[in-house]
Amino acid sequence: MSAITVTDPAEIAAADQRVGLADTLSQTMTLAWRATMKMRRSMEVMFDVTIQPLIFTAMFAYIFGGAISGDVGSYLPLIIPGLIGQTVLTACVATGVQLRTDMDTGVFDRFKVLPISRIAPLAGPMVADLLRYFIASVLTFTVGIAIGYRPGGGFLGVAGAVLLAMVAGWSLAWIFTLFGILGRNAQGVQGISLLVMFPLTFLSNAFVPTDTMPAPLRAFADVNPVSLVITAIRDLANDGAVTANVGWAFVGCAVVIAIFAPLSVRAFNRKM
Repeated sequence: MSAITVTDPAEIAAADQRVGLADTLSQTMTLAWRATMKMRRSMEVMFDVTIQPLIFTAMFAYIFGGAISGDVGSYLPLIIPGLIGQTVLTACVATGVQLRTDMDTGVFDRFKVLPISRIAPLAGPMVADLLRYFIASVLTFTVGIAIGYRPGGGFLGVAGAVLLAMVAGWSLAWIFTLFGILGRNAQGVQGISLLVMFPLTFLSNAFVPTDTMPAPLRAFADVNPVSLVITAIRDLANDGAVTANVGWAFVGCAVVIAIFAPLSVRAFNRKM
C-alpha cells in the first residue's frame, strides 16, 4: 500500500489543528532521535561541547586564577560554574545555525507536506541538544575536579547544577532558534548570534565578581539572565544550597521560553 502525502495547504493546516499533545510529543521525540543520529554521523558538530570545555577550563583557570583570586585553587569555585554557563550558551548558537542550514538545504520542505505539529521540527532538534549541554557540563566539572576543584555541594549539588545548565541551555536556545528562522543564511545567523552571545557571556559574573566592574557594567551584569543562572549554579555546586537564586533562575528560563517559543513557532509557520 503506498503512503499518502498531504500536499494541499488547507489540508495541512487542518491536519495540524488535529494533532494532539501525545502526537506532538511523539513527533518531537522522533525528530530528536533524527537529530541525535545526525550528531553521530558528524562528530565535528560536537567539538564545541567536547574539546572546548577541556581547553577553556584549563586555560581560564591557569591564566586568570592568580590575577583574580590569588591562586588557581581559590579561583576554581568561581570559574567552573561560570564556564558551564559560557559553554552552554556557546552551544546554543549552533542550534540556530544548524536550523538555518537545514532550512536552506530543503530539509524542512519535506516537513511542511506532512500532517505533523508545527512545533515538532523546532523542538525535536532542541531536545537532542540537551545531550550536548549535558556533555559540556559534565566535562567542565570533570576537568575542574582534575585540576583541584572540590564542589562543596557533593554529587547532588553537581547533579542539580548540571540539570539547571541543561534547562537554561534549552530555554536560551529558543532565542537562537528565532535568529535561525529569521536569518537569510547560516553565516548571517552565526554572526548575529555571536554578537548577542559575547556580551551576555562576558558582561556577566562568569569570570570575575561584578563588584570589581565600573558602575554601568555592574548594573547590566547584575540583571543579566546569564549571571542569574551562573549564580544559581554556584549555589548548587559549591554549597549544595537550593537558594532563591535557583528558583529565580528557573523562573527566568520559563519566561524566556514563554516569550521566544511562540515567536519562533509563529515565524516558522510564516516561513513554511
